[in-house]
Amino acid sequence: MENIKTVLVTGGTGFLGGHTIVRLLQKGYKVRTTIRSMHKKNAVIGMLKNGGITSFGNLEFIEADLTRDDNWAEAVKGCAYVLHLASPFPTGEPKDENELIIPAKEGTLRVLQAAKDAGVKRVVMTSSFGAIGYSIDPKNHIFSEEDWTDTAVKNTAYIKSKTFAELAAWDFIKNNGDSLELTVINPVGMFGPVLSNDFSSSIQMIAKLITGKMPATPKLSFGIVDVRDVAELHIKAMTNPMAKGQRFLAYSATTTLPEIAKLLHSQQTKFSKNVPTKVLPDWIVKILAYFIPELKQVASQLGKLKTISNKKSKNILHWNPISYKNTILQTAESLTKFAIIN
Repeated sequence: MENIKTVLVTGGTGFLGGHTIVRLLQKGYKVRTTIRSMHKKNAVIGMLKNGGITSFGNLEFIEADLTRDDNWAEAVKGCAYVLHLASPFPTGEPKDENELIIPAKEGTLRVLQAAKDAGVKRVVMTSSFGAIGYSIDPKNHIFSEEDWTDTAVKNTAYIKSKTFAELAAWDFIKNNGDSLELTVINPVGMFGPVLSNDFSSSIQMIAKLITGKMPATPKLSFGIVDVRDVAELHIKAMTNPMAKGQRFLAYSATTTLPEIAKLLHSQQTKFSKNVPTKVLPDWIVKILAYFIPELKQVASQLGKLKTISNKKSKNILHWNPISYKNTILQTAESLTKFAIIN
């Protein structure tokens, strides 16, 4: 690289944040990352070491929280690009959806304003397929970047928070952005090798499968993408002139929980025998959803097979995702490698 650029990565402690920092450092960028507390610095360094990083001279940390103005001006100072990956994620459904929606929206606007004030060239923001595919009837429909989830439709607080935050980001760029550029990445469910015990909720499903904590699998279908591919897509979108003002779906394939269980069960590992082979009928899942809050979202998506297009990401950014089977198997391997499951 002719001039080493500095990139700000928000949410350095996260699953996607860790993999993105690894890729940036490997590519020769200087990286500054925000963490909510400096007490988390050593945990991030440990995570990056697990990702293969041995030199940390091009990495710096700054304490910043999406809910406060403190340090954001300093965080973006001198940065050519901002990868805004941080977003509040609930452990459960909040009593009031605004507990999630307001911080997600205001945090995004806080980052964009700071980036604009500092003369940052482009912000690449992590949104979600949740902002695309949760209000349109999936029958005979191919989901693309042209689609939006209707915020007036009943959905989980998380899906609404991602939709409102992305809408606010585009509105900011249109009305107040000046020369600041915005690109948005919309991933489906993220899987892939974990670098620590801080990982996406989707990976909790793999952990439950290989430990036998999920005794049977509902017939739930969903999109999968490898976290390493999502990190790479952010970086490609960061520098490609054609990515300005665009959304990109991060999607590899669609599968089902029973198919994942079958794949894991077929492997000759000490965990294979724990993986369930029974499939839960839909009617049982719907009944259980009345008593188990985590199953409510699952029950609402039963029978909804969504066809998703990643042509735009492939054609414009020359992005080629990893095979979903490799992603799932490497996810399981990493859970045992780092003694998260033993």
